[in-house]
Amino acid sequence: MPARRHLGALLALCALAVLLAVAALGAGGAPAPREDGSTLSATWIDRAGDGRLERGSGEALLDRTDLAPVARAGRTLGSVAVLTDVHVRDVESPARVAFLDRLGTPFTSTFRPQEALSARVLVQAVRAIDAARPAAAVIAGDLIDNAQANELRMATTALNGGIVRPASGGPRYEGPQAASNPDPAYYRPDVDPPVEPGLLARAQRPLRSPGLAAPWYPIPGNHDLLVAGEIARTARTNAVAVGDRMVVAPDPGLAVPHSEAGLSRAGIDRLLAAGLPGRSLRVTPDPGRRELSPAEAVAGLRRASGHGGRGARMDEAFDVGPGVRAIALDTVRRSAGSGGVVSAAQARWVARALAAAGDRWVLVFSHQPLMEAAGGERVLRLLDRDPHVLAILNGDKHHNRIAARHTPGGGYWVVQTAALADFPQQARMLRVRATAGGGAVLETWMLDTAPDPAGADIARRLAYLDAQGGRPYHEAGRPRDRNVRLFKAPRPW
Repeated sequence: MPARRHLGALLALCALAVLLAVAALGAGGAPAPREDGSTLSATWIDRAGDGRLERGSGEALLDRTDLAPVARAGRTLGSVAVLTDVHVRDVESPARVAFLDRLGTPFTSTFRPQEALSARVLVQAVRAIDAARPAAAVIAGDLIDNAQANELRMATTALNGGIVRPASGGPRYEGPQAASNPDPAYYRPDVDPPVEPGLLARAQRPLRSPGLAAPWYPIPGNHDLLVAGEIARTARTNAVAVGDRMVVAPDPGLAVPHSEAGLSRAGIDRLLAAGLPGRSLRVTPDPGRRELSPAEAVAGLRRASGHGGRGARMDEAFDVGPGVRAIALDTVRRSAGSGGVVSAAQARWVARALAAAGDRWVLVFSHQPLMEAAGGERVLRLLDRDPHVLAILNGDKHHNRIAARHTPGGGYWVVQTAALADFPQQARMLRVRATAGGGAVLETWMLDTAPDPAGADIARRLAYLDAQGGRPYHEAGRPRDRNVRLFKAPRPW
């Protein structure tokens, strides 16, 4: 993909179309935005393929019969919303590594043009989920971006309700998106097209969140527990986070590992021992940017949600309705790396949780896909044999995708949900209903953020134009990955 230095050019090409889109919203009889954000009612589309988003018709539920034929749906057995990969971030933090994007693959998403609005996008997603009225909500990892205390406070306040304070450091925005920064690698909303005068100032203002009406259950992601989602904090990384210098351009000769195998706490400390590795700007220091250890981040998520299991890992089982049991599995490594891991002890716990679920349908949640996690086959063997498993669900990949897994137990659905951080910036709603003969159907549809012309709606437009974001990677998925009915055959009794 093109590096961030090309972002300004791409945005410039699309600027006129975006401005026309703003004027066109709600005109010509197009569906009006709904507070619940349900894509069953209306969607955002690029009708002409020119970078202009406008309102379009909703997407009806499609029937998917990979595992069972269509059957008449009856009573609701449970419901849950899934919100994942929010990446609420402190965009003024000296610990950010936004400058890495210009080094090329694999650094293609360390800066996003819409990132200053991450807290506001989360608040509007909360409003949309509340309007959908699920019995519970699962936060499927990467709620925050850089394992910082102030990021966790912002995000959990948005989820619980109250005044969210996105700003850190001094009274004005201090960071690479300032209008005074001549570096073409960064989108500057006050001067670069599509121009959004005062956007950074608005993004830094406190805002009120209504909080989730339903109980929420957190699953950690690697970005919640690890600095930049890759390494546990060290004294040196924390000193950078609470310090007064932010790197905005790397040294020309900076040698950065291009795979996780080359990352280590000792290696990062050696790099920082020689000073910051690049051109920096002075920012106001803030002790609130303190980096959290994995144990501290877990404790903070549990304290804020009232959920999250016990012990070192956040494994937990809970009900999302009278006929549906959820199993949440913590797959995050605690030392380094973004890949998932499942221990033998966790597999034994899953076996007990499946037995305790009895005759209820089971949904299994994790951040990383179980198929890709080291040791994940231990859990998959259990799930493959159990006829009560209806679906396994994950985040992490920033992509909507639904596939059927055919197993000896009758099969189940593999449901992946895209990131709130990137286009299409949606949550997922799920509803389990009984079908005739003792089967089930999992109805799922996407939720856009609630209308917010001054914030989240702008974030969506910028995310759509992002040269390294969800649109070029087709992260919205196909229609069969979004609003669908997923049928499951009756269980043997």
